[in-house]
Amino acid sequence: MGKRCVVIGQGYVGLPMALLATSAGDSVVGLDANPAVVAQLNSGRSHIDDVSDAELSAAIEKGYRASSDRRVLAGADTVLVCVPTPLAEEGGPDLGAVIDAGTAIGEHVRPGTLVILESTTYPGTTKEVFAPLVWSRLSPEEIAVAFSPERIDPGNPTFGPRNTPKIVGGLTPDATRRAREFYEQFIDVVIEAKGAGEAEMAKLLENTFRHVNIALVNEMVRFCRELDIDLWNAIDCAETKPFGFMAFRPGPGVGGHCIPVDPVYLSHRVKAKLGYAFRMVELAEEINHAAPRYVAERVWQLLNERGQAVNGARILLVGVTYKPDVADRRESPADPLALLLAKWGADVRYIDPFVPTWHVTGDGIVLTLESESDLLQAAEGADLVVLLQPHRRLPLAALPDVPVPVLDTRGILDLGSEVTRL
Repeated sequence: MGKRCVVIGQGYVGLPMALLATSAGDSVVGLDANPAVVAQLNSGRSHIDDVSDAELSAAIEKGYRASSDRRVLAGADTVLVCVPTPLAEEGGPDLGAVIDAGTAIGEHVRPGTLVILESTTYPGTTKEVFAPLVWSRLSPEEIAVAFSPERIDPGNPTFGPRNTPKIVGGLTPDATRRAREFYEQFIDVVIEAKGAGEAEMAKLLENTFRHVNIALVNEMVRFCRELDIDLWNAIDCAETKPFGFMAFRPGPGVGGHCIPVDPVYLSHRVKAKLGYAFRMVELAEEINHAAPRYVAERVWQLLNERGQAVNGARILLVGVTYKPDVADRRESPADPLALLLAKWGADVRYIDPFVPTWHVTGDGIVLTLESESDLLQAAEGADLVVLLQPHRRLPLAALPDVPVPVLDTRGILDLGSEVTRL
């Protein structure tokens, strides 16, 4: 008989972890504050890309269930916290959901429980903010607390939660050991960090590395165009070096919960705690944040070369999620791009098989759009097409044959008389 586990938060991180724990034989309750999500999950209908209805139904048969009743925490041997930490207005993470979860755990858990925070945040959160709430009724000796950063990559066909190495770092060596033993039930490789702070920093290091290198190529693509250099070809050539180089490619901007958000947590923490700026991150943020505007400027230039204004032009955006082949739109660069084009007077249209209806608001503009159903038909009726996300469900290979200008922000289409890269 497996142990009892409660996973707080049943989104992109929490639901896959809950189902993995169920597969290991644990009795798992997915605790979520949204009653609609709870009802949907208990009926066997998944609301995230990486968990199918069949997988969810199989887990339910093995004992998984969802609940919005915090009293389920009282019977848990292990509690995982997988709640969102969006960016707050002042630049750090909004810890409201983490604080709420910690408070609920402190009110209900019993001695001997292992509590693991997975929500991404700045170094020190587990020790300084989360653990004191968990220990509100009981002593640190009675409740083990650890941090284990989530490494979910939605839509990745090769690496999922089971075969992606898991980092664990406890506030005590015993907490680290217990966290490792818990995850080893259903994850192939578990790595012990020196402590919770190192585990927290590892996650931010991973995403800051990506953020900075994406900014590098997003900056290079601008002057390479002016120098008449194909940056994508240069990257392909550089990638042949078998050591010392990792390829990053330009795009319309960064999206998702991790890349555009996590490095800002670290920058905010450094400034708040140490009093000086993390200049590398701040510059990368400035460059990547400006990427959608650069795409809009390229749209303006391409139309202008054909004697047409942006004002009144029909522009088709292809793929408005934050990455290919997922429905996740968090921090998608398509949003600021659409708003800017609409502000300039463009007739913005889009097609995305994962987003049937698209609501975008900002800067006094409200857009409510329905996805086009046929890519080629919609492209032929547009004045310009912008490829943002190369969803495999779309017949993208036919775009170069469409007799309208196509701006390829991903560098994947065959170049032709009507196809232009960033």
